[in-house]
Amino acid sequence: MNDRSTAQSWVRAWAAVLCLAVAWIHVQDQGGFPGDKSPGYVGVGYYLLEAAGVLSAVVLTSRSELGERALVWVIAAGVAVGPLLGFVLSRGPGLPNYDDDRGNWTEPLGLVSVAVEVVLLTLAALRLRALLRRDGAAQHALSSGRSAVRATDSAAP
Repeated sequence: MNDRSTAQSWVRAWAAVLCLAVAWIHVQDQGGFPGDKSPGYVGVGYYLLEAAGVLSAVVLTSRSELGERALVWVIAAGVAVGPLLGFVLSRGPGLPNYDDDRGNWTEPLGLVSVAVEVVLLTLAALRLRALLRRDGAAQHALSSGRSAVRATDSAAP
């Protein structure tokens, strides 16, 4: 295993831990599993977030190439962005039929959640940028190679 793949493995492992942390925090916030978060759409959102967090962690820690696909990192970013948006909306203007947290910006579990999500989002964004650059460079090299082949083919007598 070379240095680059070791570094990628560590990044994937940390992202997986952060995805699990987001899921765990939300299980705690809903009062355990299955928990009780109402209105119903908030409870369903919690379940979807927890499932996405666990599934992302599993894929990120797998030995397959799936963990190096941009889609997996987009989903990991979503595991961070979703609850960040929910935090702001639930504490700011409020959500329909849900005003339990309105104005409660300093709830300790909420602040821990925000910190974990910001780190996960940063990690996912950096990894996505690297993957997109790599894929863009590979696509450019492939296109350049095709152009060179066409040029030599057309120059042939």
